Amino acid sequence: MADTKVAIVGLGTVGTGVARLLLDHADRITRQTGRNVILEHVVVRDLAREREVALPPHKLSDDLANITNNPEISVVALLMGGLEPARTVALRILESGKDLVTANKALLAEHGTELFDRARELGRSIAFEAAVAGGIPIITNISQCLSANQISALRGILNGTSNFIISRMEEQAMSFAQALAEAQRLGYAEADPTMDIDGSDAAQKLAILAHIAFGARIHWTEIPRVGIDRLDSTDLQYARQLGYRIKLIGLAQLSQGQLEIHVSPNLVKIGRPLSEVRQAYNAVTVEGDAVGRLFFHGLGAGRMPTASAVVADLIDTITGRAPITFRALDLWSHRQSRVDRCDHSQVMGRFYLRFAVADHPGVLAEICGVLGRHRISIASVIQHEATDALDGYVPLVIMTHAASEGAAEAAVREIDQLKVVRAGTVRLRVLGG
Repeated sequence: MADTKVAIVGLGTVGTGVARLLLDHADRITRQTGRNVILEHVVVRDLAREREVALPPHKLSDDLANITNNPEISVVALLMGGLEPARTVALRILESGKDLVTANKALLAEHGTELFDRARELGRSIAFEAAVAGGIPIITNISQCLSANQISALRGILNGTSNFIISRMEEQAMSFAQALAEAQRLGYAEADPTMDIDGSDAAQKLAILAHIAFGARIHWTEIPRVGIDRLDSTDLQYARQLGYRIKLIGLAQLSQGQLEIHVSPNLVKIGRPLSEVRQAYNAVTVEGDAVGRLFFHGLGAGRMPTASAVVADLIDTITGRAPITFRALDLWSHRQSRVDRCDHSQVMGRFYLRFAVADHPGVLAEICGVLGRHRISIASVIQHEATDALDGYVPLVIMTHAASEGAAEAAVREIDQLKVVRAGTVRLRVLGG
């Protein structure tokens, strides 16, 4: 039986998991590939760091040349994060004649076109299942298993850290700061959690999914996004009273031939699959014209779930499936986007609004007047007794019927100028469909 030698760059959480699978389950991988898959070399940044996987000394170094100059290594798993030196390392790996597997979604979201064009020029391939939703095989399902469908909508919980924080706030009555601190203590959130909590991480993943599903060439920074960093436990409680849970949702869907795409906290009806996703789990709902609605759910991060996706990509690359798919899909090229993006201000939806209002007669009439001028009709109202007053203001919650994003934003801006309203009105989308 022939040998195939592979390498890893980066032996952090995911890299350690990949190494363990390659070393501890070689027989399983052999059955899947029909070849002896050998972990030939691992490159790390800090050789002095203590490792959680045992490697022979000659297989571990801090010199990438030990991989790029070894013609026997055919596939490399790039498992370092960030943009640089990851971009430079990826190019060196491709230019040394090796195929690439990566879990770095930020790298693809920022430099996908450059890397994929270079891989095509060199006759190499890039596989990246682990870059989105960890162990959930969402890339393969959209790009291959559902290729007979026109995908009409993707809606997903794409960031496990945010979902963990929201779950803790809801279930344990924690404040945002308390839930974030626990997420950091348990390793779900980084010391600097900005990318997770401001919606950027979810936007990067959504850009990748939208590219595959719709041929949309949208830089992730162009995706309108609102994070959970201003989420208040009060809104979780009101949402529950109304029959909803709040989730950070990445949404991309076709509307009259144009693409609606954004990331934001949404009220999701209790009982719908996305509303039941708890803790650090991810989930994606996909709608296709032939297959209907599908739901994918699982751990979106963590050592072994992500390592599972990486090793699956290694197997597909070794067997030749990944290179065939890579050539056929023609992802991340300079070709024009296959779909135009709709004007976000014209995107329609229902909204949850929470105002802090003075306990005076006529306040509701003033607010309703502004909403009416912006053609926003009211579906329901919650106003508790004045015993809930804080500094003379009481909460007023309104659920609207469908209105445009621009109209809702303009109405809230105008209402916040009213003398009977304390500025800082909360506006959240309500997930439809």
